[in-house]
Amino acid sequence: MSTNRSRFTQFLRTAALVLAVVGVAVTGWRSVPYADLFHASDPGVRGGPAGAGGPIDRLTGRQLDFFNAGLAEFAEEDGIAEGLGPRMNLDSCGGCHAQPATGGTSPAVNPQVAFASKDGGTDQVPFFIKLNGPVREARFQYNRDGTRDGGVHNTATITGRTGAAGCVLAQPDFGAEAARNNLVFRIPTPVFGAGLIEAISDGAITGNLGTNSAVKAALGISGRLNTNGNDGTVTRFGWKAQNKSLLLFSAEAYNVEMGISNEIFQTEREEKAGCQFVPVPNNVTDPSVATTPEGLSGIEKFAFFQRFLAPPTPSTTLPGGSTSIIHGRTLFVSIGCALCHTPSLTTGDSPVTALNHQPVNLFSDLALHAMGPGLADDILQGGARGDEFRTALLWGVGQRVFFLHDGRTNDLDDAIQAHASGGNFKFGPSEANAVINNYNRLSTGDQQDLLNFLRSL
Repeated sequence: MSTNRSRFTQFLRTAALVLAVVGVAVTGWRSVPYADLFHASDPGVRGGPAGAGGPIDRLTGRQLDFFNAGLAEFAEEDGIAEGLGPRMNLDSCGGCHAQPATGGTSPAVNPQVAFASKDGGTDQVPFFIKLNGPVREARFQYNRDGTRDGGVHNTATITGRTGAAGCVLAQPDFGAEAARNNLVFRIPTPVFGAGLIEAISDGAITGNLGTNSAVKAALGISGRLNTNGNDGTVTRFGWKAQNKSLLLFSAEAYNVEMGISNEIFQTEREEKAGCQFVPVPNNVTDPSVATTPEGLSGIEKFAFFQRFLAPPTPSTTLPGGSTSIIHGRTLFVSIGCALCHTPSLTTGDSPVTALNHQPVNLFSDLALHAMGPGLADDILQGGARGDEFRTALLWGVGQRVFFLHDGRTNDLDDAIQAHASGGNFKFGPSEANAVINNYNRLSTGDQQDLLNFLRSL
């Protein structure tokens, strides 16, 4: 009996392999390992050089000085003497934006775990911060009285740390907020090529959003732009495209993520007596320093670093080989992914030659799209509603470890599937539903090619 069963099992395996090979011949998709013949799988974080983290081409020597000064400031670990805290998530920009190089996103090993006890800190590591999980900031959707909150509640304090004698602060009760389903997360967005994005004109973004309108409508895709409430111009940075410029983006992050006040955000987020160790604002441009970039404030240096930071360089050979990558890109367009993840836009006029009328291969329309209740975080930012997010930039996705706004998965296929979501009593269905259906109708090999293409970016 056991011998017959073994022969039958071997027959099924052989038959499946033959059918798979026939499928390769008929559909033209490239072969994958035997274990993956029955489903497409994320090839994983692409190896090899980072292909990112350096300056954009054609900078002048003077501009390169500003880039390098910004890089050093971005990577620096600030202490209490520099204004760190009293509440924060980490002590450096570079610690959060580290994968695959400075300026990227969350690294595979979360620095927040070690930071909890750094310099004598007495913080407890929150339950949602894991050593092998993404760097996370926490937000509460609502206050206890039912009014909107939406702000960042920092995971760490300066309590117990060197230089913070007398400051005693309690961490937020994250467990209680999770128990009432009021806790949501964000992970760092990569800032590679940010200067190119800043230099795209509003007209180019608006015009692109209006293209292929009939096709988009047929697939249930609409999208809209987040805009500045005063002048109506297009905002474009952050998970919900809530920030207009790199300077504003930098200033807000310095204050919110590290607790360091500055020219734009001059008020301490935590004003408890006994926890103020640096005059407010903590970090400003020093007019007594006669040279630049030396005398510039941290946020100015951060902005220059991001503005002059090169976009990621895609791979032409990995993973899956160039044939698979080319075919995957064709599928990416044909099933509708490119309707939101616009492969390329072009910058407008810029005083910086390296940013003037340049291609921006970002794979995003920079617009807000309703993603349904499955991805909704119920956080309002600018004009963005609780289920809307800016189309994620896909350049550099090949070397990202964690995906989606909250880092809930490290599997690219899971991230794709999460784009599909039906409506409920609060939010409508995802605009991506039809496109995800198209993806799911592809053959296994075609799906693999598409995943290979994404990991090549």
